[in-house]
Amino acid sequence: MRSLRASAPLRPFLAADAASSLYQRPLEAESVSAAASSNGISFSRGEKKRGRISWTRSAAVTPAGMATDSAMTKLAPLEAILFDIDGTLCDSDPIHFCAFRDLLQQIGFNEGVPITEEFYSANISGGHNDDLARSLFPDMDHEKAMQFMDGKEALFRKLAPGQLKAVDGLHDLCRWIEGHNLKRAAVTNAPRANAELMLSLLGLTDFFPVLVIGSECDRAKPFPDPYLKALELIDASPDHTFIFEDSASGIRAGVAAGVPVVGLTTRNPGKVLKDAGASLLIKDFQDPKLLSVLEEVKPATENGQA
Repeated sequence: MRSLRASAPLRPFLAADAASSLYQRPLEAESVSAAASSNGISFSRGEKKRGRISWTRSAAVTPAGMATDSAMTKLAPLEAILFDIDGTLCDSDPIHFCAFRDLLQQIGFNEGVPITEEFYSANISGGHNDDLARSLFPDMDHEKAMQFMDGKEALFRKLAPGQLKAVDGLHDLCRWIEGHNLKRAAVTNAPRANAELMLSLLGLTDFFPVLVIGSECDRAKPFPDPYLKALELIDASPDHTFIFEDSASGIRAGVAAGVPVVGLTTRNPGKVLKDAGASLLIKDFQDPKLLSVLEEVKPATENGQA
């Protein structure tokens, strides 16, 4: 098996002003579009789509034979929900994967053989750029490795406006959260420019009063610092809060913060998320298992009424 390290062409590529050459060859945007749209319906703000699951008490009845996770039901009354962004609010991993794959191939990584989705899932997804720069390019000057990461993020921001899709049921869930006056925050390892762009494209900039960026904390995920900071900023108790995450790194961060985590199997295998400590696995925000849990935890207020 080939060593997954940068080959010789990487060094001149990252020297001085080489960043301007990042976008000489076009990406396979069609493959990004096909992968990113695989979740089907997305809801823009205030938009209604046929076939969605109604967020009412009657819709949240536990299906026969489905046990509600005890770690989740102990949260009652629910006070707050924290969200990761990449892969959780939106299915952004296909865009990140294609950006990494194309740029790594351009610089001769892995002898020019494109990385696979499996490699991306196991070694890149959910990681913090500073850590990824060290793991992908262990023999390179760190500043130059970070130049590559910055170029990759710029390419992601270029692609995202035409490709980003909300995970099914997201906007219905957000309306439910607003209706129950729950506290909330977005917590991510993404650079601030990426995070703010994604929230804007999803129409959720005003929905989240707090945005916590991993690199702006003492330690990023998988350490608990970003989630602990979010809890402090919104004044929420970990005993009445849960987290939505899609990566093993993010789940480990939530568990380390003492908060139950709901894992979304957007792209990563369920077993990987369970092994990281997820209390519950769901396909998307319309999953009956999630609706059942939300009925069980019974938020303390609804539309301002105790």
